[in-house]
Amino acid sequence: MSKSLVLDFDASLQAFPDADIVPLTDWQEAVRFGCGMTTWRKLASELQAKIPPDHGTVFMGSGDFHHISHLLIARCPSTQPFDVVVFDNHPDNMRFPFGIHCGSWVRHVAALPHVRTVHVVGISSGDVGWRHAWENYLLPLYAGRIHYWTLGVDTRWAGVVGLASRFHSFTHRKALIEAFIAWLQRDDTSVYLSIDKDVLDASVARTNWDQGHFLLEDIERVIAELQGRLVGSDITGEISIHHYRARWKRWLSAMDEQPVIAPEQLAAWQAQQIAVNHRLLTGIRAACGA
Repeated sequence: MSKSLVLDFDASLQAFPDADIVPLTDWQEAVRFGCGMTTWRKLASELQAKIPPDHGTVFMGSGDFHHISHLLIARCPSTQPFDVVVFDNHPDNMRFPFGIHCGSWVRHVAALPHVRTVHVVGISSGDVGWRHAWENYLLPLYAGRIHYWTLGVDTRWAGVVGLASRFHSFTHRKALIEAFIAWLQRDDTSVYLSIDKDVLDASVARTNWDQGHFLLEDIERVIAELQGRLVGSDITGEISIHHYRARWKRWLSAMDEQPVIAPEQLAAWQAQQIAVNHRLLTGIRAACGA
């Protein structure tokens, strides 16, 4: 398997071993959290020029950059449609009329012609509860292009609006993982894997978003099931601190109740992430036969 690739937007992965690093800190303010489509196209053009054609798992820094996955999946070479499996505590399919952001990118991925279905796995956020139902893009759910796999969230509203088959709701994480593995075993479609570590319990790794309840072995079990099927992968959810200059980003970040990270805790939490990244990368490389 090729070397991992670090897209260095926020300096959270400076000491990452055995990886190619693409310096992108000049883009941090412009694209962190979200941006307009003109900026997005400019970034896509720069990444097209800077990303080597052959690379392994891509690391992007904070979950504030999870929308970068859209650009990676869009350029993923494949002769056949593939599924996208996203581990995330949030659906990332929320309405955002101003371009694309870290909470809306899944809708853009679901529209790509070479993507069959997007499965967002491990959602325990209230974003999929009835109070926020209207904020979700519903058309790709109706079309079967997106499926939600939720944990401990009341999603009965989905049945009322005819979306029961797109919501797979569980109260126990082990039951969710078993059901999702059974779903994967239905066929051998290739898969692009995107991991946001905010799906993990905070005792496993701290991120700068509200977090889910998965353990590392839950994700590892699914990765093992993808043996020989991965066409690409990325990992986000590092922890970093950034003070937005743009007022609208400060406002939306506050609206989303992003937790405040104390600078004195940052180094310890980033060190914790190193061990988690190593285990995830080991599993992905094994699934790729490396």
